[in-house]
Amino acid sequence: MARYTGPKTKKARAFGEAIFGFDKAFERKKYPPGQHGQSRKRKQRSDYSVQLQEKQKAKYTYGVLERQFRNLFDKASSKKGVTGEVLLQLLEARLDNTVFRLGIAPTRSAARQFVSHKHITVNGVVTNIPSYQLRPGDVVGVRGQSKSMEAIKDSIANKKGKFPWLEFNPDKMQGVFLEYPSRDLIPEKINEQLIVELYSK
Repeated sequence: MARYTGPKTKKARAFGEAIFGFDKAFERKKYPPGQHGQSRKRKQRSDYSVQLQEKQKAKYTYGVLERQFRNLFDKASSKKGVTGEVLLQLLEARLDNTVFRLGIAPTRSAARQFVSHKHITVNGVVTNIPSYQLRPGDVVGVRGQSKSMEAIKDSIANKKGKFPWLEFNPDKMQGVFLEYPSRDLIPEKINEQLIVELYSK
């Protein structure tokens, strides 16, 4: 399945935010990409442009394709609650994102690879679908044969941050998806209301 494999720093500079995690190159050049750099005059952007960029930022942050993102939005629209918040909750409940949040993988792209290569289990069953939607109470763990992988051990050892909707046991290399997180707990700087406005046109 197609994934963005281009220069991540360039994409982060376009959004003005390190959406793929800490990036030394981004820290040095926080202005938009392009041959004229900071000297280029930027035209005032339309509402549509602002809304589209916010949607693109969310897509690239979570590593989701256009059709997947649209399907998630439609699913969020059909559920009770604030559509924008429900959309982010569904993105957070993806298996690859949860593997990343638990610290089993250092990045979302690495988490997606771990899942695809059958290193991850859900409730004891090997699951190789990165977009798998977790439900409260689901147990996410590292497959027995994969617990000796240096990449996974290093990632867990260097884990930073803790998320209230997840519980992780580093000794067992497994965690529990306790509940869908409320909007104020999700650290991503995404204005979900702009995405709702874009799709509501």
